[in-house]
Amino acid sequence: MDHRWGFLIGFLGAVGLLGSGHGGQQPPETAAQRCFCQVSGYLDDCTCDVETIDKFNNYRLFPRLQKLLESDYFRYYKVNLKRPCPFWNDISQCGRRDCAVKLCQSDEVPDGIKSASYKYSEEANNLIEECEQAERLGAVDESLSEETQKAVLQWTKHDDSSDNFCEADDIQSPDAEYVDLLLNPERYTGYKGPDAWMIWNVIYEENCFKPQTIKRPLNPLASGHGKSEENTFYSWLEGLCVEKRAFYRLISGLHASINVHLSARYLLQDTWLEKIWGHNITEFQQRFDGILTEGEGPRRLKNLYFLYLIELRALSKVVPFFERQDFQLFTGNKVQDAENKMLLLEILHEIKSFPLHFDENSFFAGDKKEANKLKEDFRLHFRNISRIMDCVGCLKCRLWGKLQTQGLGTALKILFSEKLIANMPESGPSYEFHLTRQEIVSLFNAFGRISTSVKELENFRNLLQNIH
Repeated sequence: MDHRWGFLIGFLGAVGLLGSGHGGQQPPETAAQRCFCQVSGYLDDCTCDVETIDKFNNYRLFPRLQKLLESDYFRYYKVNLKRPCPFWNDISQCGRRDCAVKLCQSDEVPDGIKSASYKYSEEANNLIEECEQAERLGAVDESLSEETQKAVLQWTKHDDSSDNFCEADDIQSPDAEYVDLLLNPERYTGYKGPDAWMIWNVIYEENCFKPQTIKRPLNPLASGHGKSEENTFYSWLEGLCVEKRAFYRLISGLHASINVHLSARYLLQDTWLEKIWGHNITEFQQRFDGILTEGEGPRRLKNLYFLYLIELRALSKVVPFFERQDFQLFTGNKVQDAENKMLLLEILHEIKSFPLHFDENSFFAGDKKEANKLKEDFRLHFRNISRIMDCVGCLKCRLWGKLQTQGLGTALKILFSEKLIANMPESGPSYEFHLTRQEIVSLFNAFGRISTSVKELENFRNLLQNIH
């Protein structure tokens, strides 16, 4: 157990766990200890500690980030929830009310968002619109200007490049529709059991570089498990190269973050008059208590912090893209767009000031040929996970699953595009490196979900303090 208690020391003494005044006899552990006692100190493969992240996120970043995500640019996300599952046919659709997604009417979405994937000034977008239209036609029309032809070829090359970690929706499809994320919050829907387990089982068992002979701890679809299997799993995990180990921890961290959201926004009461959503302490304990999960819950929470650091690092590296004078968070409302860009840059500069960023330089280092093959395996495995999201039977879960995998995929794309970002022009469209509006919205909303999870962990710590 990690003995660097950090901020927990204060309340450990307060509840008498040091034995003073009780004849040396220690009272039983609190529920907070069982969930969080191991979630402290330094994270594996990092130079950062949990306490630094908590302080930075909860008091410096979280409030401003939430304000940004409530703006029109970030609240409307275009998604195709009708794409068929590419892996199996017998999807059991969730029929519960809370699984449904409320789609936007056409007049609810700002015209500036609907008219194009705006990224730059209104003038620069004339070229971009022409490029995107030509690209959709599948050929470079010789009647287009030389500049537009060049842009189309560059963008086609970019979209087929090895820097894309997700299979994104075709937002031009008639099945793609706008969703107001604020009206469809991620929370407990009742979608659970074998159908939900199968999604995560396929992700872990077939896409996390794990051989079939290694049994994953607490797999609900496995016939049985014991301490020896757990030890075997973590011995195998520690023996992996840093890239494959990081891949597993990212997926585990995403899974943990989603479970935190479901526990924090749980349907506590459902009457004809109202629904009451709030923190379900029992649900949280079942998912993360060190005893109830045989030590697995605290490990998953530490992986959540690892995911936070990866996405934080990506945001710090992409600052030059958003700093360019031509870039706008374009919705058509010039005053709000300018204010939101100012807030966005404040947040990004705050992120850049974080003192203990993750160092991704150890990724895909060494022999160039082997590193490129490993990066391609990494990319294809994650791309496959993004496709699995179309197999989720709960539409609201599918919405947030697709958004968060696209957001994480965009973060990975940024981390491995450092040279392209450094070579961007100071103004005008960036042909070598660019982010679509879909990528921008998913990137910040995905990080917003992780940031919310870290904040909610503080809430659960407080709620569990006096529970044994």
